[in-house]
Amino acid sequence: MMNDDARTPGQLITGLLKERGWSNRVLAMVLGISEPIVSKMASDKRPIDAVMAISLEEVFGVSAQRFVDLQGSYDLAKARIEVRPDPKRSLRAQIYGDLPVSEMIKRGWLDADDARDHEAVEVALCRFFKVNRIEDASVFAFAAKKTDVGDEPKAAQLAWIHRVKTIASEMLIGSYSPQKVEDAISKIAPLRAHPEHMERVPKILAEAGIRFVVVEGLPGGKIDGVCFWLNEVTPVIGMSIRFNRIDNFLFVLRHELEHVRRRDGLEKPVIDIDLGHQPDSELEEQERLANEAAREFCVPQRDMNAFIVRKAPYFSERDLIGFAKALRVHPGLVAGQLQFRTGKFNHFRSHLASVREFVLPTAEVDGWGNIHPIET
Repeated sequence: MMNDDARTPGQLITGLLKERGWSNRVLAMVLGISEPIVSKMASDKRPIDAVMAISLEEVFGVSAQRFVDLQGSYDLAKARIEVRPDPKRSLRAQIYGDLPVSEMIKRGWLDADDARDHEAVEVALCRFFKVNRIEDASVFAFAAKKTDVGDEPKAAQLAWIHRVKTIASEMLIGSYSPQKVEDAISKIAPLRAHPEHMERVPKILAEAGIRFVVVEGLPGGKIDGVCFWLNEVTPVIGMSIRFNRIDNFLFVLRHELEHVRRRDGLEKPVIDIDLGHQPDSELEEQERLANEAAREFCVPQRDMNAFIVRKAPYFSERDLIGFAKALRVHPGLVAGQLQFRTGKFNHFRSHLASVREFVLPTAEVDGWGNIHPIET
């Protein structure tokens, strides 16, 4: 056999011995090892490690890399014959690589005791996504459209939306009409001056026929809100309140309400991720319009522009509080606008009042230690 035709390290050794007219015993004496070891190497019953490959290179003048490569190829070919294929291994890679399974178990989303129990996790995921086969869970029940430009929504983001959808589907509230969303916006506007008044928001939205659900975000999700429709007359707003501040809460809420007003999300849910972090020029029209409506709602932009012209570049706390009082809004709303306009996010932070403790007791909530009692 020509040495170039060798397909295993044993075949290469056998061919080289034949070329030289050597026996296994001769090679054993040259290498300083026992003859049985040489016999096992020549019959591929003993692998050639890197050290032995170098020794063989010195003896035969054949690159050690060739011995190593042949050994690797032989081991791989042998493994493919001996190892039993597991068609679900790649699926598990997707599940555990894309979904925070342990967190979903901790949050009560998956009925499984241990994330390492593959079968239990797969059964729980089927139940969570309401599918018969785990393979079908990759579609996550419905498609979605992100507001930012780039990749498709992540599995963790879609899982969050699915939780919102499941909770919203079980809510019993009144019917929706376009006039009711206008009324809801008008009723929420007077609440902007006091964080504690945010407790009224869930009831106002329910009276408008809008299903409002607050779900704590999953790690890495960065979701602020979502708007979609269960059918043509049943809008849903989901929020994560991941930034527990009055300015962010009202901005995201009004942003989602604008999506409802314009019937965005009828075909695909609109996911709002890192809201307000992109220039409007980079956004689709529906997002630009929703951002404009949200900014106008938080602080009328004509007044905001005039305030900045008068006071820039120095903004005192006294001016901020006086301006907010004149507009009958919380100073945190003005502070949030100033931070966004100036890029100085450390200014006036003390005015960014928290709202989560007021919203959660009156809303349909999942997270922060609460597991929503969804019927299965």
